[in-house]
Amino acid sequence: MKKRSRLFFTMIIVIGSTFLIPVYSQEEPVSKLSLGADIYSNYIFRGTKYGTGPAIQPAIKYTGSLLNVGAWGSVDFSGYQEVDLYFFISLPAGISLGMTDYYYPELEYFDYSATSGSHAFEINLGFSKGKLNLTGNYIVNQARGAGSLGGDKYLQAGYSFKYFNLFVGAGDGWHTYDPDTSEDKFAVCNLGLGTTKTINITNSFSIPVIGQLIFNPDKEQLFIVVGFTL
Repeated sequence: MKKRSRLFFTMIIVIGSTFLIPVYSQEEPVSKLSLGADIYSNYIFRGTKYGTGPAIQPAIKYTGSLLNVGAWGSVDFSGYQEVDLYFFISLPAGISLGMTDYYYPELEYFDYSATSGSHAFEINLGFSKGKLNLTGNYIVNQARGAGSLGGDKYLQAGYSFKYFNLFVGAGDGWHTYDPDTSEDKFAVCNLGLGTTKTINITNSFSIPVIGQLIFNPDKEQLFIVVGFTL
């Protein structure tokens, strides 16, 4: 089972990498490597709180005209840790297709088993046009260590207005799973309103500040989150 899983994900990465071939020219490099970090009062992911906050979320990414590859993490002062690797391909008409590997460093890295696996592999599909954003996500494997049930789905729609944005998301699997009742239902779990304000420090340096009000109807929880990007 482990060999088959590794072969599957190796094929995904190889297929994605083949899209690099026609992208670059010798005259004008169109890709770049960038580093950054966000600091949030709490880490809220798809309507669920992880850790206790505040959360420091470093990121490194390589951006090309077609293929984007990166690593993203979140850590807080109470011991929560997460490190995610991802890639996505930008296709015509505002469509993107990729995969994310969710991993938690307290778990053995090379454990791909269903009962205690440390990696949840998620296929990501996105569509963006103007102010509208749509995403669809599907976890292909069961990994109890990482918390995925296998077949976990999540759909989200967002729309940006002049001064704020709205989003609504629904899912099942690890998004709504209740360990007390073992219920696994598809439900709305992420309703939110967000806004962004840029604070000018100097004429050449500014900090974007993000604020969000998030409600999870499934768990009946309300969060307010503030963060900024370095």
